Order: sequence, then structure tokens, then C-alpha cells
Amino acid sequence: MLLRRLVSTTSPCQQRLPPTIRQLLQQNPESSSSGTHTVVSGWIQSIRKQKNVSFAVITDGSSSKGLQTVLLKGKDDEQLLRQLTNGAAVRVTGQLVPSKGSGQAVELLVDESQNGQIQVLGECDPLTYPIQKKALTPEYLRDHVHLRARTANVAAMLRTRDALRRRIDNVFEDQGFTHIHTPVITGNDAEGAGEAFRLSMVDNHHPAASDATQSPVEDRIEFFSRPAFLTVSHQLHLEAIATALSRVYTLSPCFRAEPSQTSRHLAEFWMLEAEWAIQSATNPYNGVEEICQFSETLLRESVGTLLASEDLQLLGKDMSEVKQRSLSAAFEGQPRWARMTYTDAIKELDKAPSSANFSFQPKWGAGLQSEHERYIAEQVVKGPVFITHYPASIKPFYMRASDADQGRTVECFDLLIPHIGELIGGSVREERWDILKRRMDEAGLLSSEEAGYEWYLDLRKYGSTPHGGFGMGFERLISWITGQENVRECITMPRWAGRMLL
Repeated sequence: MLLRRLVSTTSPCQQRLPPTIRQLLQQNPESSSSGTHTVVSGWIQSIRKQKNVSFAVITDGSSSKGLQTVLLKGKDDEQLLRQLTNGAAVRVTGQLVPSKGSGQAVELLVDESQNGQIQVLGECDPLTYPIQKKALTPEYLRDHVHLRARTANVAAMLRTRDALRRRIDNVFEDQGFTHIHTPVITGNDAEGAGEAFRLSMVDNHHPAASDATQSPVEDRIEFFSRPAFLTVSHQLHLEAIATALSRVYTLSPCFRAEPSQTSRHLAEFWMLEAEWAIQSATNPYNGVEEICQFSETLLRESVGTLLASEDLQLLGKDMSEVKQRSLSAAFEGQPRWARMTYTDAIKELDKAPSSANFSFQPKWGAGLQSEHERYIAEQVVKGPVFITHYPASIKPFYMRASDADQGRTVECFDLLIPHIGELIGGSVREERWDILKRRMDEAGLLSSEEAGYEWYLDLRKYGSTPHGGFGMGFERLISWITGQENVRECITMPRWAGRMLL
């Protein structure tokens, strides 16, 4: 029995899926065995039909490049050729041979006399197919969101999300972090902004349910015995786990019920959040610097290695030259990104020329507007910049009060990016029980049992340690590195106020 278990855990996997087009394109054409057939399944991206031969580009979404397929005309192929249209799903059997054209090393030769075969799995009417070979606006593709992944740019964006997520995981693993699956349903609003979606039950008309046992929704008690919401942030739950596992992170969906229609906001989005015990937190400012430095390291090591990818090269063709230079400079330029206090940022904004034409006049004690953030990053610093030590009055209760100015500011930062604005927000968390309780009382979070924050204060009673972390909107990061103007083009299926197609 023991021997059988050992064998089962060490033996290689007995099943392997056929290679993707990306894997086929990476093969050495000389290594292809003569007479060996390759089977490829995918969709026709383009096709050019001639008298005795047709040339089709087939894609399965695994690569920005499709596989050129040469179809030699056989007997009774007229009906089949009429079915080979853009968007049609096909399975092709042929020989992988060195390509005679430029652009790729191999191509698939389909010759009936050599047992080559092409099978149409799903026809696609070229007259009604919404994804035509012409310029399609973002608005048009949002109306056809179920099909837009078939376009080159959206597919490249989705592969970029995947590649970036893998690199981020590698950085966290290298730094000793544990990935945590945090809950999406929560009993509190971490930001205290009142923008959470509340969950409610709906009438159940399942045939198996007895009418006698059904009561109107409004007469039922809360499913969880208290109000429940979709989470706006995973920070508080991560803090609880960080008291046991020390270094934790998550990349999970978040939800905010804000009616904003700007290019930076979504109702459903993905947030990368991390929490850890800060090694240098005996000096609070060093705690902020530790989080800033780690955030910068994370981006440099994950994004920096991705900029030369085929997908980002494809997406970069539509990026303005100004944005391309700014992006390259952020990862190839100065040894570290700039730091600036909130107070100094206000001074810089006060010195801005009238041509800046701010809609909101900057003043100490007010939050920085998007126009202020972009001015500082694009005009003052001309690159990424960490703005630290915001006024306590405009920041959430959990941020650590600064000892240097008697709590007038808090130990926090925002990372501002040219052409984007805020990308990351983070802080040292308030680990002192008495100060945290006072701030929670002031915010009205301990006034009733329904508030549900007592457990958070309780964390400071049992082995509390200075700690901190950050949150980063994943779609904003994708927007920055791909040059997309709107985060609605940086997520698979966007949701925003007034709009949800699927």
C-alpha cells in the first residue's frame, strides 16, 4: 500500500492535452517528424481563397499570432470552402512544416493526398457576424461583450492580465507571502464610504418548495441574521490572518456601488491587497517607506519583465508616444520613484500656473482630486510618485496616527502614476488599542452591535504587532501598461452604474 502511494505521487502525468498554437509556434521546424500529423482546433481569423490553394490563419487565443494554414484544394471541396469564413470554428489535421513565408517559423500544410483534413465544427455567417475585419469602437465592443475577446486587442489584454498575475504571484512567493482566499460577503465596509452593495433574498419559486412554507421576502429575517454586503476591500480580513501567518495577500473581486461614470471606476473590479508585519515599524516613517519600497519592487519585478512581451507590443501600437515614453522611463529610468509629502504636494499645486485650470482649488485638509494627482505626476515629478502623510481627517480610521505631528497626519501613501492618477494606496495600520478605539468611536463604528467592528479592535488585544499593507486596483495597472484609456477595456466583462449585459 505504501509503495503504491509513493509510485502514484512520483509518476508523471499520464494525460497531456494537445499543444496550443502558441506551443506549436515555439517549436523548432526542423524537429517536426516527417509524416507526423498535427491536429489544431480553433477559429478562422482570416482566410484568402485562390484557385488551387487557400491560406487561413487559425487562432485558439493562446497567442497574439495565429497559425498560418495552407489548404491544398482536393476533390469536392467547394461546399467546404464556402463554410470556411472568418469566425468559423474548425479542426484541422496536417503536417507542421517550415514556413515559406515571413513572420513565423512553421505553418500547417493540409493535403488530402497525405491524409490532411479540415472539419468545420461551427459555421459563422459572415453577413451577420458582429466581429468584422474593420475598426470597432470600444463602445461597439461593449455592446457585444460576449464576443469582444475574439478581437486581437481584447485577447491580448486578457493574456496580459494572466501573465501579470503569474509574475505578481512569483514576487510574493519569493518574499515569503501566503495567498489567501478572503470572503466576498462581509458584514462591514472597510472604507466607511457607504458605497457597498447590500445583499437581500429574493422570492424562491422552485417547484420543490411548498407554497405553505413560503413567506414574502419582506417578512423574512436576514439570511445571515444581520445585514450583509459585497466587500469593498479585503484589507480587514487580511489583517486578521496576518496575525497568524505574518505575510499574506490576495487578488480578489471587490464591489463599490458608486454611480461614477469616469474612465477609472467600475462597480466590480479586482483588487490586489497585501498585509504584513512591518520589520521597521519601530520608526513609523520607516514603516511607510517599507511599504512604498515593497510596492515599487513588486511593480518593477512584475511589470518590468513583461514590457517586451508580444501582447504588450501589440497593444502598444495604439498607445500615444507620450505614454510610451512615460511608461518606459518609469521602469528604465531613475533607481527609485519619487517621494513627496501631502503638504509638499499642496505647495506644488499652489504654485501651478493658471493654465493648469483646476476645477477644484487645492487646499490643505482636502483630498487630492484626479486632476491634482495627474498634474503632480505628469508636470511636477514627470513620473511615478509616492505622496505620503495625508491629513488624518480625510483618511479611514485604521491608519496609524503620526507621532511626529501629534496625530494631525497619518502614516499612509498613495502612488500616483502619469495619465492614471492613484494606482496604489497603503498605510501603516494603527496597532495601539486606545488610539484605534478612539478613532473608531469617532467614526461611530462601535455604537451598536450591528456595526460589526468589535473583532477588529479585539485584534489589538492579543499579540498585536505593528503592521501595514496596500491595495492596488488591478484594472488601473492594466490600463497603465497597455495604454487603454478606460478601465472598462481592462476587464473581461465590465460592470458599471446602469450597465450589466451578461
